[in-house]
Formats: sequence, structure tokens, C-alpha cells
Amino acid sequence: MINKLKWTREPKQYSINDDRIDIVTQPHTDLWQRTYYHFRNDNAPVLQMETDDKYFSFIVKTDFTDSRHRFDQCGIVMYLDSENWLKASVEYENEKFQHLGSVVTNHGYSDWATTAIPATVKTMWYRFSRREDDYCIECSADGVNFSQMRVCHMWEGGGTIRFGIYACSPEDSSFKAVFTDMRIIECAWKAHDGQQPDSP
Repeated sequence: MINKLKWTREPKQYSINDDRIDIVTQPHTDLWQRTYYHFRNDNAPVLQMETDDKYFSFIVKTDFTDSRHRFDQCGIVMYLDSENWLKASVEYENEKFQHLGSVVTNHGYSDWATTAIPATVKTMWYRFSRREDDYCIECSADGVNFSQMRVCHMWEGGGTIRFGIYACSPEDSSFKAVFTDMRIIECAWKAHDGQQPDSP
């Protein structure tokens, strides 16, 4: 799988091995579009692979032990273009807590959904699943038991997509993000079998 990954934006410092990827972030790098803050930042390094597969799950473990400055973050990403993408990560806030969250950007507007977790958490697994143009992001402390973070629709996410990993430091900081245990599996996000759709 490693050999299928390509940089959308290449950082100055990184290393790629068969079982591990390290990215050293550069200051003032981020992904965000417009909403609430009104600024736009679109310069985070992104390492992705391309697929036409409509049903799959991508799993990766992130280690951010080195993060110690506000907004330092690393996680999963599906970056289609500057105005259509999603990401999930843990963002460092302070010595007490950090934000486990996700951002979905459709047609140039970002949202942000978060929950506070202890600052002592230094690793997180993610599972990114696709069912056509709908997506599910899950997280896990152990890589076995995953909890849903978000289900979303991507307006430009119905065809060929690119997905993978990212790391960035929006403020004046830098840290080493470590990615391991990457794999692609059969879609773990099963078809909906609950409430029936509305009648036509």
C-alpha cells in the first residue's frame, strides 16, 4: 500500500518505510475554509492514494506524542481539492485537554465537530469508510473497538477519490507525527438496515 501513496503537498522533512511514515510539520500549516473564522488555509502536507472503489475501509494508527503546541494535529484525510475534503484528528489544546474531532468541507465551507479528551492521550486509530458518496469516520483507542465520530455526504465524492494521511501545525510550532498499521479492508460500515426510507 505504501508504494501507492503520493504527495498532494510534500513537507520539507519526512521519512517513509514499509511499516511507518513520519511527517515533521512546518509552522502555519493547516486545512480550513471560510466558515466562522472567515480565513482560508490550504497548505497542510497530504499523502494519499487514489481509488475508484466505492466500498472499502481504510485504517491507520497515529502517534502524536511529540505534539505540545495549540492546534498541532495529525490524522486521516480525503482531499479532493481545496474546497472539497474531510479530515479527522486529535488537535492539541493545552496540558489538560485536546480536541478529538473532524472537519468536513463541501463547496468551500468547513464545519468542525469535536469532543474534549485528556491531553494524556498520545495515540489514536482511525477507520475511514466509503459507501459510494457517503462516508463514515470512526476512532479507536486500541485499533479493535471503533466508535463513530461522523457520517457525512461529500458532494464531489462520488467518483474517483484520494485519501490518506496528513499532519500540520497551524500556529508557530512543529512536531513529528507518526503513522503505522495502515491497511485497507472490506467496508466495515455496513449497509443501513434500520428505519425504512420515506415512501415516494
